[in-house]
Amino acid sequence: MADRRPAPADMISKLRSATPARIFLPRAGAALTTRATLDFQLAHAEARDAVEERLDIETLFDELTARGLAAVRVKSAARDRRSYLLRPDLGRRLDEESRERLKSLAGDYDIAFIIAEGLSARAIRRHAIPVLEKALQSLNQTSWKVAPIVLAEQGRVALGDDIGEALGAKLAAVLIGERPGLSSPDSLGVYLTYAPRTGRSDAERNCLSNIRPQGLAYDDATRKLLYLCNEARRRQLTGVELKDEAETLASEELRAIDVKN
Repeated sequence: MADRRPAPADMISKLRSATPARIFLPRAGAALTTRATLDFQLAHAEARDAVEERLDIETLFDELTARGLAAVRVKSAARDRRSYLLRPDLGRRLDEESRERLKSLAGDYDIAFIIAEGLSARAIRRHAIPVLEKALQSLNQTSWKVAPIVLAEQGRVALGDDIGEALGAKLAAVLIGERPGLSSPDSLGVYLTYAPRTGRSDAERNCLSNIRPQGLAYDDATRKLLYLCNEARRRQLTGVELKDEAETLASEELRAIDVKN
């Protein structure tokens, strides 16, 4: 017969410290305590707010240009937040005016970075620029030709395919706010696609997820992204055939990755 004795307090404390998941919640009779219930309701409200929150594109544009970065604003075919949430397909393609604007900027770019609020504008507001700056610093040192940074309103991951194709970029990296969870309403994701074009599937891209100080740290995320960029250009592919093997490299080897292959 299974041992139903309660776990020791020190063991519970260790388990709780190892995960943000709600485990061993305190109870009052058959129900959760008031504190546990209120904490859950707060996390749920923050997740809902993150989905509805809009990104201040103009402020983000100003922050990029203040850093000397060329940027361009575009819109998806979703005209408002409601249509974006109810019609995912509209967030995966550009409106015609934006497509023509990008075509006028087309060139022989090695990579295009796209920033889209996705389902968490606060993730972009908090984490996008730090990750972008670290990545650009390394790429610029190795002579990658980077397209103007694209700020996309109401964009989903696959919008990067449309954008990368219009710009003529060999790689598209989409920095996007991930679907909020009950412990992480501000997680940033980066999706990398080689030879972006309309119709690419999710199996043809690589993803770095949960980028934030409490998850995948900026430095670690940047190292992984640079590794994937280097391998994608060398092997001319991304997706299920390109594995993130950065952790198998010695730390010194990882810092010495040269993306000019």
